[in-house]
Amino acid sequence: MAYDEELASRIRQILSQSRGVTEKKMFGGVCFLLNGKMVCGVLKDELIAKIGRENHERVGARKHVRPFDFSGKPMMGMVYVAPEGLTTEKKLSQWIEMAKDQIEAGAAKGQKRIRSK
Repeated sequence: MAYDEELASRIRQILSQSRGVTEKKMFGGVCFLLNGKMVCGVLKDELIAKIGRENHERVGARKHVRPFDFSGKPMMGMVYVAPEGLTTEKKLSQWIEMAKDQIEAGAAKGQKRIRSK
């Protein structure tokens, strides 16, 4: 199993009311993008959520949360959330809303997507 399809389906349902959402296979899992920027994803049975650098220490210290370290080097502003932290739709929705807020805040500040050459 590359990723938990049930969790991906729950995320799709939550994001279904948002415009500009796309899906892309990444990291051996699936990622959900808002206007081309990663909001969240699923890898194995965990949620990957973009929480923002400014929230990394505070949010990363929560129960069932650990740094996103797919390549062995933790990425600031992104975390894994274990299934135990996603037991209700309310809990999952809170993570997704936090991640969407990060994308929308960046867009409001005029941050541009950095592309590698």
